[in-house]
Amino acid sequence: MIVKFSYLILSALLLLCLAPMPYGYYQLVRFVAMVLFAIYAYNYWIKEIKPLAITFGALALLFQPFIKVALGRAMWNVTDVVVALGLIGLYLYENNKVSN
Repeated sequence: MIVKFSYLILSALLLLCLAPMPYGYYQLVRFVAMVLFAIYAYNYWIKEIKPLAITFGALALLFQPFIKVALGRAMWNVTDVVVALGLIGLYLYENNKVSN
């Protein structure tokens, strides 16, 4: 349950990246996103849901703060929104699956 709720928290953090924030905020979000995406990848790998495991593993690599991926501000904004919407959709899908 906590892992699923973290989808919403990470989505909010990613959407806040659209606002003008200090550079340290973006670094913090990248680090938090990397850690959470790695956890999600591991959890889905254990559940043998390989497509989601690979997707989250790739996102962990994309968001990692150590070797910067230079996408430009506009492309990062698009990426943040798409990933946030995907996480919200996954949260809603998994909550609907559990309640049925």
